[in-house]
Amino acid sequence: MKTGRRLLVSVDRFIARHSRVGDPTFFDPAEFAWVSPLEAEWQAIRTELDDILRERDALPNFQDISQDQARISQDDRWKTFFFYGYGYRMDDNCARCPQTTRLIESVPGMTTAFFSILAPGKHIPPHRGPYKGVMRYHLGLRVPEPRERCRIRVGDDTGYWREGGSLLFDDTYEHEVWNDTDGVRVVLFLDVMRPMRFPGALVNRLVFNLIRLSPYVQRARRNQQRWSQR
Repeated sequence: MKTGRRLLVSVDRFIARHSRVGDPTFFDPAEFAWVSPLEAEWQAIRTELDDILRERDALPNFQDISQDQARISQDDRWKTFFFYGYGYRMDDNCARCPQTTRLIESVPGMTTAFFSILAPGKHIPPHRGPYKGVMRYHLGLRVPEPRERCRIRVGDDTGYWREGGSLLFDDTYEHEVWNDTDGVRVVLFLDVMRPMRFPGALVNRLVFNLIRLSPYVQRARRNQQRWSQR
């Protein structure tokens, strides 16, 4: 395990050096052409989301799918509805949300996509993502008021969601999330391959494929399949 972590640290340094988009905490969404079509059709996505939210209590908790997430969430206040996980398509869920699926499948380099649903009062403690090769994207779908009490800290910077608006960040920086409101916060959550200079893109794809085949990802895939078969 320690050897694997040291290897990922070395890979992250390599990726930062070869990144076409620098190494900030938050990226400017306007620099990515795939963002504007998502924002333009956010209400169509929300319409499909609202159908899913009718059964919110029955949706899987994040740690039910990815058991490693139990270190940051042990309750039932972080629900998920997965379309893709590390490139694996969840056909049943995609069929229920065809417009959302069409839009996420148009995003170049999209690897993971799901509705991330936080209950009122939910706090996700400080944590870091495992790998700098992807950028994390959030499209605000349901953002309760007051907006300033519904936020994400990435490193020393803080972002605030808004409905129809985008946040794009590097999740390998320590980050932390609060929904200190009385409402449910929902975002469309994507992981997208980071644009890289040669030979960074080749190394990035190789490392991603190794992670995709790891026991961690395969276990989460089986958990999602079991939930879908209920």
